[in-house]
Amino acid sequence: ELPASVYALGQRLDVAVAKTPYVRFDLNDYTVPHTHVRRTLSVLADEQQVRILDGVTELARHPRCFDRHQVIEDPQHLQALVEHKRRARAHRGCDALAQVAPASSALLQLAATRGYGLGGITAELLRLLDQYGAPALQTAMRQAGHREGRHPNAVRLAMERAREQAARPPPLA
Repeated sequence: ELPASVYALGQRLDVAVAKTPYVRFDLNDYTVPHTHVRRTLSVLADEQQVRILDGVTELARHPRCFDRHQVIEDPQHLQALVEHKRRARAHRGCDALAQVAPASSALLQLAATRGYGLGGITAELLRLLDQYGAPALQTAMRQAGHREGRHPNAVRLAMERAREQAARPPPLA
């Protein structure tokens, strides 16, 4: 329960945050940190500001807007959400590769220690997976790993060599 001094600031309202990081107050949307979606938070508002609380912890403070249907955003809230989604997207690709081609984990770890961009490498390996299939990708990664050429180019070359030896046509995009 909030102390009585908090109530003295103005209106208090409990609001449910949906799956987007915004609370609706007085027909306007105000951002909250993305870590607090799908919760019930408290909004305290006076003539100058709107404060959003989780219990007694202040999560956000915005200037009060008396217009209607406005979106009031804190750039830090949005940047944190963008970074969170970017990290999640990178892991999604790595996880998909690890499921179908376990050798990809070692390749990506070595690439990270060498300072290569993992996003580009993951995208290239996923493209090779789509073109050649999981068994060919796994075999090529093992072959590339034995030659210490752990980079997508070495994997692509191993897959091309295997395709040529089998007298198969090049894969179509």
